[in-house]
Order: sequence, then C-alpha cells, then structure tokens
Amino acid sequence: MIAIIDYGAGNIFSVKNALDYLGLESRLVSDKESVKAADAVILPGVGAFPAAMKKLEATGLVDTIKEEAARKPFLGICLGMQLIFEKGYEFEECDGLGLIGGSVRKMEEPELIIPHMGWNKLEKLNDCPLLENVGDNEYVYFVHSYKAHCEDKDIAAYVEYGGRVPALVYDGKYVYGAQFHPEKSGETGLKILRSFGDLIKLEYKQ
Repeated sequence: MIAIIDYGAGNIFSVKNALDYLGLESRLVSDKESVKAADAVILPGVGAFPAAMKKLEATGLVDTIKEEAARKPFLGICLGMQLIFEKGYEFEECDGLGLIGGSVRKMEEPELIIPHMGWNKLEKLNDCPLLENVGDNEYVYFVHSYKAHCEDKDIAAYVEYGGRVPALVYDGKYVYGAQFHPEKSGETGLKILRSFGDLIKLEYKQ
C-alpha cells in the first residue's frame, strides 16, 4: 500500500486518482502508524515552503517521515519535492526535511515568466529507476516559482528554463522528488508513477 500524506497542503486527490487508475493500492493518511505500515510513501504539496513545514510539524510526522524515507520508497511531488531538501527560502529561511542535501530558492531570471508553468522536456542526467520506461523526448507538466539547488549526483533529470532546473532528484537509495506533477503529465507521468509502484515489488524480492 502507498501512503499519500494528507497534511492540508497537497494536491492529494489528483495523485490518488492517478494511482487508482494504475491499479496501485493507496490511502490518504495523516497519522504515524499508517505511514509506518505503508510499503511506500508519497508527499504531495502545493503552496509555500514554511507554511507546509509548519503543517507537517503540527501533524507530528516530521521524524516519522525521516525514519521511513530511510527504509522504503518515498516520493515528494512539487512542493513535496522541495520539502525534502535541507533549507527553503520562501518568505523566510526555513529548515526542510533534509532527506537530500541542498536548498530551494526563488527563480529570479529576469527574462523568464515566473511561475514556470506548462510542459517542458525532461533531460536525463543520472540513472534512476523511475525513468527506466521514459524516453529521450518526453514532456512533463510544471507549476512552480522556486527551484532546487543541489549536487549533480542527486539530479536524475532536469529541464531547461533559463538554465538547468532540477526536475527529478534521487538519493540513490529510497528518496525521489519530482518538481513536476506526474499525476498531471499524461502518459509520461503515469509511467513514472507506475515505476514508483514497481519499487514495492522490488523491495519484496530482496
């Protein structure tokens, strides 16, 4: 079962609908026990970094998320992806979950339209299980004004928008983050979510 964390800051129903479409068992959860019992975890999110972290802290799930992300597949989506980094700088400096090293800062290229909204082409950088079924000319859907700053080794794929924008990050173990919305990215997004679901089966085979 995939736990979709419901902390009042997420695009939870579109994610749930996409998983249902793929036949992947999932539940909306907001308690520690359900997160611990799940085979994999998804952290969605829309809104502002500090407010989202405060909501997560209010649920008491921050330590549980850190513990579970060290032992089972974990996927942050959009703001949920940004929260997996060490720091965010939206309105104020704010600690994140620290699952991957790096920070999240406003996109300030003057020639660009911000937010970055619409379809953009994924460019693969490093091997990642979620990209095994994704080709070289596939597009995904973005809506964001902040981007991650992290080491290249943690970037599985990026897009070009006034420079390189990390689109999919991966710690090489269990933690994944998608700046785009796979649940709104058509067949490409469904392939990525299906590959995330397949990680559960791989865990059982070990």
